[in-house]
Amino acid sequence: MKDQNHNDKFSSQWVNLAEERLGSKVLFATDDFFAEKENLIKSGRGNFIEDKYTERGKWMDGWESRRKRDSGHDYCTVKLGLSGVIRGVDIDTNHFLGNHPPQASLEACCIDGEPNETTKWTEVLGQSPLDPGSQNLYEVKSDERWTHVRLHIYPDGGVARLRVYGDVSVDFNELKDKSEIDLVAIENGGHAVTCNDMFFSHKDNLIVPGRGVNMGDGWETKRRREPGHDWVVLRLGAPGIVNKILVDTAHFKGNYPDSCMIEGINLAGQEEPDFHKAQLEWKNLLPQTKLSADNEHAFSSEVQSIGPVTHVRMNIYPDGGISRLRLVGELA
Repeated sequence: MKDQNHNDKFSSQWVNLAEERLGSKVLFATDDFFAEKENLIKSGRGNFIEDKYTERGKWMDGWESRRKRDSGHDYCTVKLGLSGVIRGVDIDTNHFLGNHPPQASLEACCIDGEPNETTKWTEVLGQSPLDPGSQNLYEVKSDERWTHVRLHIYPDGGVARLRVYGDVSVDFNELKDKSEIDLVAIENGGHAVTCNDMFFSHKDNLIVPGRGVNMGDGWETKRRREPGHDWVVLRLGAPGIVNKILVDTAHFKGNYPDSCMIEGINLAGQEEPDFHKAQLEWKNLLPQTKLSADNEHAFSSEVQSIGPVTHVRMNIYPDGGISRLRLVGELA
């Protein structure tokens, strides 16, 4: 059933498996005459520049095919950056108003290499209506692992962004052989669950691969004008014991937090609570510690032994921006 709420309903639970910076690629489109297929997996919801045109027509930040004058429909194939179980899809038609597709569907496959004419595709979202200029959110009922998706639009038109939300498939038996892994890395099943504020940039940036490329590629809260501090809760890919912590304030120079504290809790076997309301017994993993501008802070001796944890809460005082958080340790 279609969901009219903002995509935070999906992003708070699952990872966008089709995100470009996670290695996702747009492999093929039947037609991208007006706007390039590669735009589908870029960050954000797409920009609109009123007076910008190309030699082919209006410049649009998305994937847009020409007006179809024969039978059939257009489609686009995307390799997921991280393979996983698909739970929801956002077919965002932002800025596409008189030129959006009336309907769309989604297929998926699980293969090594790239799809070809013999690839078996499975429909995970039947032909469904799309609203113009909107995030069109649909839940997906499938428990299988997928590596690629194929977006069909009927019959033609423009889509700004495609987001494929789900659970990352992780081979934990393979990870067990490693003495040290980043327990909260998105590629290892980690997830930024919730936070009290992300006014300037998104919490999900904290656990993506690599260092931040600029100040927008991190988690940054607005300037706090009242007592208290800001925080974010992250779920580890699996219960683990944290031995080392890296807090990176790359690119945050006049707006880094004065200090941070990290707490852990083991909720194995329990339903995930509402972290904004629940009274939980967090244990101190890293005491409140001073931070500096544009710097990687590595902590090992300061990390407290509190046993296996499933979630951590990073508190920043009083506000500001963190580029990346790494929790290095071993699976419990």
